[in-house]
Amino acid sequence: MTGPRRPRERRLTAEERRLWAEIARLVTPLPGRPEPEPLPAQAAAPAEPPPSPPEPRAPGARAVPRGPVPVRPALPPLAPMERRVRTALRRGSRAVDAAIDLHGLRQAEAHAALIGFLHRSRSAGHTLVLVVTGKGGAGDDAFAERGVLRRSVPHWLRLPDLRPLVLGFEEAAHHHGGSGALYVRLRRRGA
Repeated sequence: MTGPRRPRERRLTAEERRLWAEIARLVTPLPGRPEPEPLPAQAAAPAEPPPSPPEPRAPGARAVPRGPVPVRPALPPLAPMERRVRTALRRGSRAVDAAIDLHGLRQAEAHAALIGFLHRSRSAGHTLVLVVTGKGGAGDDAFAERGVLRRSVPHWLRLPDLRPLVLGFEEAAHHHGGSGALYVRLRRRGA
């Protein structure tokens, strides 16, 4: 019968040894403590094989990226509207800087119009705009979807391509359209 098995020691790669040396060089030991010891020399790791030539792929097929995946920056969070601004809008003592009415537009047209409007508004220095989606009427067809833009516009405002522009949004006051419109707060140009 043999004794207990010791776990096999893993050898550090050349990159791990280089990183450890960098960290050890930057560390200042606590008073009375010895400096970190350098890593023991290890046998040279076998050289990595040269990269293989690219594999042929079918026309129209997408290439799969190799190597580290780039890290996307975190999306800025959406912020709720301040109470004093909301109250001023409801009372009529604060006006919106610009407005767009998306009534009667198809989804693709409305999406393009919304993106263009938000970009133009931000470049004009506007910080609060009104987007009217409509409440979604019954129409002629009893089985047709109602309020497509009313549901879609909040989703579009949360998408990554508009998040650098949009600071936050919420339902408009009754005199601005109520549930059929949204106040959209825009980020300042320098932010």
